[in-house]
Amino acid sequence: MRFFSVFDIVKNKANQLGYTETEMYAVLKNYNVNKKDLLAYKENGVIPTDKVLNGILSYLGMTKVELELKLGRIPAGLEDVFLNNTKEIAKILENKNSVKLNEFNSIQEIKPYFYTDLGKLYNGDCLELFKQVPDENVDTIFADPPFNLDKEYDEGVTDKNSFSGYLDWYYKWIDECIRVLKPGGSLFIYNIPKWNTYLSEYLNRKLNFRNWITVDMKFGLPIQNRLYPANYSLLYYVKGDKPKTFNVQRIPLQTCPHCGREIKDYGGYKNKMNPKGVTLSDVWSDIYPVRHSSSKNRKFNELSVKLLDRIITMSTNEGDVVLDPFGGSGM
Repeated sequence: MRFFSVFDIVKNKANQLGYTETEMYAVLKNYNVNKKDLLAYKENGVIPTDKVLNGILSYLGMTKVELELKLGRIPAGLEDVFLNNTKEIAKILENKNSVKLNEFNSIQEIKPYFYTDLGKLYNGDCLELFKQVPDENVDTIFADPPFNLDKEYDEGVTDKNSFSGYLDWYYKWIDECIRVLKPGGSLFIYNIPKWNTYLSEYLNRKLNFRNWITVDMKFGLPIQNRLYPANYSLLYYVKGDKPKTFNVQRIPLQTCPHCGREIKDYGGYKNKMNPKGVTLSDVWSDIYPVRHSSSKNRKFNELSVKLLDRIITMSTNEGDVVLDPFGGSGM
């Protein structure tokens, strides 16, 4: 189902009635809903408290059950209603999928912007380009999408969207990733933890969870009234029971930068450690931000090539197909 927020539903109602945003807030005051309360729910997608909720429901002219359905949720206590009407629901969804299939078959091929014997680079909307990729054709997907932080990219493209608009777009390309992955294929998604909490909930119904990888990334930028954010999250999911390819990764034993001696004794079993290093954990502290202009290849945020190198080495073998819907660090 589509993912909306209460604010988007209220705004859509105002548009239908021909209200400006200022007029909308003025009308909502008559229902004991002020601008501050409404905006508080704009960025988190939760159901408002009873007092605010009753005013919003009166303005919308709908029940709480209707509102929850609009939000893309099955209201608590009504799960059996959905289970007892699966044929009707499936018929609606199947009709929608048949329309999408006809659209897919009518797509004209898009030429690559650049290509070599090792791969192809396309310039365009990933949702349009996904239509060029056949089902179950990719071994590994790495996605580093915009984080919805109001940044401007080339050609006037920005990543500022509403809460629900961002997630709705997110789920669309995620479904495409799932479609094109081979059985046993791996999906890696890099984002800030806020968005990956929603995405993880969505993916848990479709793929097999492997790891929530914490990428330690300290920038030293203070933020008032909040815990200092010092990590990004990298979701790792597999299509099927287990990955068809998983190459164990190892990192060198930690050493002192001053004396060069190893820092840990590993419980007294250091002599039994693998000489190639310790097995990689789900906390990566050796991926550093690309900060200096001398090492950057683009003016916007750029990921370390080491991150992609590790992901590709871990999840693929030579000759496998890797797809990056958003360019990432150019791999």
